[in-house]
Amino acid sequence: MTITSDPTEIRPDRVRARLRGTIGELPVRTTPRQTIVVPTFNERENIATLLERLTAALPAGETEIVFVDDSTDDTPEVIRQVAEACPIPVTVHHRANGAGGLGGAVVEGMRLARGEWIVVMDADLQHPPEIVPDLVAAGARDGADLVVGSRYAGGGSRGGLSGGYRRIVSGGSTVVTKMLFRNSLSRVSDPMSGLFAIRASSLGVEELRPLGYKILLELVVRNRPGRIVEVPYSFQPRHAGESKSSMAEGVRFLKHLGMLRFGAQRSRMLMFGLIGVSGLLPNQAALWALNHLAGVHYLPAAVLANMVAVGWNFALTDTLLYRSRRSHRSFSGRFSRFFLLGNADLLLRIPLLALLVGGAHLGVLWANLVTLMISFVARFLISDKVIYRARVLQQVTA
Repeated sequence: MTITSDPTEIRPDRVRARLRGTIGELPVRTTPRQTIVVPTFNERENIATLLERLTAALPAGETEIVFVDDSTDDTPEVIRQVAEACPIPVTVHHRANGAGGLGGAVVEGMRLARGEWIVVMDADLQHPPEIVPDLVAAGARDGADLVVGSRYAGGGSRGGLSGGYRRIVSGGSTVVTKMLFRNSLSRVSDPMSGLFAIRASSLGVEELRPLGYKILLELVVRNRPGRIVEVPYSFQPRHAGESKSSMAEGVRFLKHLGMLRFGAQRSRMLMFGLIGVSGLLPNQAALWALNHLAGVHYLPAAVLANMVAVGWNFALTDTLLYRSRRSHRSFSGRFSRFFLLGNADLLLRIPLLALLVGGAHLGVLWANLVTLMISFVARFLISDKVIYRARVLQQVTA
């Protein structure tokens, strides 16, 4: 067993395939044949059973297991204790910051892996360890670069998903993803799968930009493996512990989809637009209440309603869209700039609102909606370039 904390401990003999889309050859003979990469986050109760079943399914002399751990509990210590009796070499790499979420952990494990094949699987035993030899054998037999464990291929099952809600979310995510990446995923029935094996010589780790937990999608879209085959399997109920799925992971997944499909800035603009659209409701509701119920004139009512919407938009933008950039400025700095920007457009919107209502005879709510739409693009560009501007690190070479 090896306990590591230095991500630079990467095998020196990794050789990428010379031609993209072809099966690479490793001129330096590598051992073991397969590396099992297991990302963990508070999975202490699953470790013993997982290692026991992997040991029963795989030859110890041809296998290594790499745990990349982001846990806040004693999972690393549990792995250390159980691994003492495990005949398969076990490496534990604990990350303090958890950068990139589960996808980042998988990429870190790929960097540490020494095997000819890298197999990625979860620690909760919803991916049956007994399927690992089949993944590697299918890749070798069919000359594949990537082997996907699929719940949707013939003979596969997603029965282990708990509850109708998770099944709807999983199925819906799969449909949306395949629609957005129709060409890239034409050979993949289960792009949301967390169980797969990739030939190390066909892997370009430096190209991956993981965000969240759907690393297979990232790998297929950015690495574009040549030959992909699938092995059906039955998704099992969680052995122990709780699911790590959350609303935050869902938002991160949507951001990841947007970045892969549209690029970083277009993706942020799309999310910014969705947040802006959500702000229309509190804006219009506050305007209606102030103007129609409280009898406030529509112009000062529009100013007050705008302040309500700006607060709403800031909360969502700061929490969901630019969470990773918040350290560049203090909360008061971010809020004051956002508040000033959000209300600065009133200098344009209020005269325009008066013109639309008094001159074009539009209804107050319709006229207000028009002015909000006009100000959207300017708000996004200033937010993206000024308030949440990415800090550029310059390297000075002496």
